[in-house]
Amino acid sequence: MTQAKKKILVVDDELAILRILKVKLRVCGYDVVTALDGRQALDIVRSECPDLIVLDIIMPNKDGFEVLRELRQSSRLPVIVFSARPENAQQAYSLGANVFLSKPFDVDELVRRIASLLDGG
Repeated sequence: MTQAKKKILVVDDELAILRILKVKLRVCGYDVVTALDGRQALDIVRSECPDLIVLDIIMPNKDGFEVLRELRQSSRLPVIVFSARPENAQQAYSLGANVFLSKPFDVDELVRRIASLLDGG
């Protein structure tokens, strides 16, 4: 029996980052859904039930902090946060982020962190 692919929601308002991560994560064997802002991300969490979220902080409509705040009211879903502002790390962790990466980040490092959170290694 084959194991179902894990689904990852990638949230960023930069289309180039979404494209790069979507391709890389699919090559690594994950299903990928994307959102351009926090409001869309929360809708996708409810409709698609992802296994993990990769979340940017600085976005329109709802930023990543608001998404984390709302998400943690009802979910322990693993969340990897990334931001161009390293000073956002402390607040991200205080709101329940599992991992924080500074932009620009190494895509291979992101994949390792995802594997660690989803597969325990």
